[in-house]
Amino acid sequence: MTPPYQEADATGLPEEDRGLLKRWVAEGGPRAIRAAVVLLAAQGLRNAEIARRLDVSRQTVGHWRQRFDASGMAGLRERPRPGRPAIIDEAEVITRTVLAPDGGGASRAVARELGYSHTAVAAIRRRWRVTPGNATVPVVPTRPPLPEAEVWVLGLYLDTHRALLLVGTRPAVHERRRGGSPGADVIAAVDAAVEAALKVPPSPAPDPPRGQGMLAGYLGEARRRHPGASLHAISLWDTGKGGPPPERRAGVVHHALPARTTWRTFLRAMVGLDCTRHPESSHRVYLDLAAALRAYADRPGADRERPPVRWLREPIATHFAGASRAGGDQRRESWGGANQIDLGSFNECVVIEAVRLAGTITRGEISHRTGLTQQSVSRICRSLLRRGILVEDDRRQATSGKPRTPVRLRGDAGHALGIHVDPEVLTAVVVDLDGTIVRSRTEPVAQTASPDQLVDHVARLGRGVLDAAGGAVRPGGFLGIGVATPGPVDVASGTVLDPPLLSVWRDVPLLYMLKDRFRCPIVMEKDSSAAAVGERWIGRNRRARDFVYLYLGTGVGAGLFLNGDIHRGVSANAGEFGQLCAVALERVGADGRPEILPECNPPVSVPGTAARLGMALGPRAAHDPRAAHRVVSAAAGAGDPVAGKAVRHVAGAIGRGALSLVDLLDIDLIVLGGPFFTDGVADLYTDEISRIVNDFPTARRLRRVDVERSVLSREAAAVGAASTIFHATFTPRLAGRPAPTRR
Repeated sequence: MTPPYQEADATGLPEEDRGLLKRWVAEGGPRAIRAAVVLLAAQGLRNAEIARRLDVSRQTVGHWRQRFDASGMAGLRERPRPGRPAIIDEAEVITRTVLAPDGGGASRAVARELGYSHTAVAAIRRRWRVTPGNATVPVVPTRPPLPEAEVWVLGLYLDTHRALLLVGTRPAVHERRRGGSPGADVIAAVDAAVEAALKVPPSPAPDPPRGQGMLAGYLGEARRRHPGASLHAISLWDTGKGGPPPERRAGVVHHALPARTTWRTFLRAMVGLDCTRHPESSHRVYLDLAAALRAYADRPGADRERPPVRWLREPIATHFAGASRAGGDQRRESWGGANQIDLGSFNECVVIEAVRLAGTITRGEISHRTGLTQQSVSRICRSLLRRGILVEDDRRQATSGKPRTPVRLRGDAGHALGIHVDPEVLTAVVVDLDGTIVRSRTEPVAQTASPDQLVDHVARLGRGVLDAAGGAVRPGGFLGIGVATPGPVDVASGTVLDPPLLSVWRDVPLLYMLKDRFRCPIVMEKDSSAAAVGERWIGRNRRARDFVYLYLGTGVGAGLFLNGDIHRGVSANAGEFGQLCAVALERVGADGRPEILPECNPPVSVPGTAARLGMALGPRAAHDPRAAHRVVSAAAGAGDPVAGKAVRHVAGAIGRGALSLVDLLDIDLIVLGGPFFTDGVADLYTDEISRIVNDFPTARRLRRVDVERSVLSREAAAVGAASTIFHATFTPRLAGRPAPTRR
């Protein structure tokens, strides 16, 4: 007798699926039942009838029908079954865990994804100490095990014969702030780059002493770059042809991989753990590693020995070494501890924002502007008055009823220190909540100083300004330090990357080096974005709309204030204005990249253009661009036609970039400011840029674009840096009030 499931057929299925299902039925086995269920269901039979014909339970019929409806033919195929396979890769479990949001993926979810037993996954996570809500540091079970300490990935040495992963450890003396999720894209980029490097044909093996010498040199460089770390080299693979590893005397402990991992999954896990534990281990650090590996793979010369990959990340700040640095405890200052102004609710921020924008305002007007009830406004104002954040102003006589008492923000309720790092000068200001500069100081930068000396200079300048402010900063009212630097910057790791004319600052972890020197909140921002924040904060209701701030410094940058908040972009580097100007002017180099426009460096381009037009600048100006700019600015302000023509030429190039922003963002306000937007040239810049952005936009019939001077002083970036602290503390945000260091 023919089995009932072999009688099943259906014409409502695609021919390809029907043919495959019938083959599964003919072959027998577990898939025959699944195929027969689908074929009989396609004939319109109910679950009970299908179960009777196939002699299976109705639950089985319903399960396979549901799988087919959800996933088609793929839902009928075999899936990894729970249980312990012959080999469980522990590092893969750790990688999947840290890729889950906040590193909190449940063991069962990870087990389902990998096909492992959830009890095995839980045991692995306990052994590595990577479990949800676990406040202790992870343990990496290499052979011998790494110390139970904080672990950073510091470098990678790779040639065709071996690869070493270099990590650093320090005792976990306190719980560190957690970083973010590394992201599958970062791990995939590193994985693909390693794969490309492995495809390089093996080069002739060097003499053992030479191979050992190259590796010893690399480890010695790592020792010098990371003096506060205990270094450990983990062998990912070794063919034995590159010579023995250097001995322990190099100051590096050597380890083998954990017993139940592969080198590939171990590398993924270490990248994931590093990013998750340490905010300074950003995407950029590992994209740099991937770039170094790709460069190695693309290097020509397969017939001779290739120089190995000798990647080392930039120095981790001295806090990496804790108290091991000489005098480390003495270098930390007593300013602040933490933000003493603790706002209890989102509505408090709404009230403060309304008061700040208005200057002085009554409680009834606050209620009308914010939509809060008068009872809520009165309660919040009483609390803010009691805590000294607001102060009552002179009473106003009302047309009816009792006089109304307006409130205003108390300027000395909070202060912040703003520091601007410029290629030639350092500026530090202490600013109160009203935007008043309490103290300021500017000092020239030593062009031959090392990064550590420059950071010491920044800290010394900041301490000096704070000491000079003295009693103006009330106890508990110092909110923190804002630092503004030219872009691009990596705010996630607090690192200055490749600023123009600041080569000595390349890859300097400025934020974390300053955190070694001050015990208070510190945030880092691009100078143009910081200036935009300061403009918004100090401009009050004059800047209570979207605008673009064009910052004319050593380079021209744009700060974008959109939808009520600063727009930083994915990497916090939005507003790179120079390339936009180059594209608008069709100034593209032979390699296809936009040129670096000289017009976007006003202190050089303005006097340079004036000199080409025949203006005599004097002997001093020939060697001092700032002095030359002052000469041309003064002449332009006095009506000199050549100086005026030079300024308008530069303003025209900047205006073309501004035109692109106006069309792209549909804004109606451009603010001009910065150290080289001086009185002598301000009207020329304003008039020329205003003409361009109003005569040429596509939607010029629908709007008028206002081009206005900044309300900030020449210290716009420093004042803006201080204002980033106020903005982060007081600006209402539905998603909280994070400091502006979010990647």
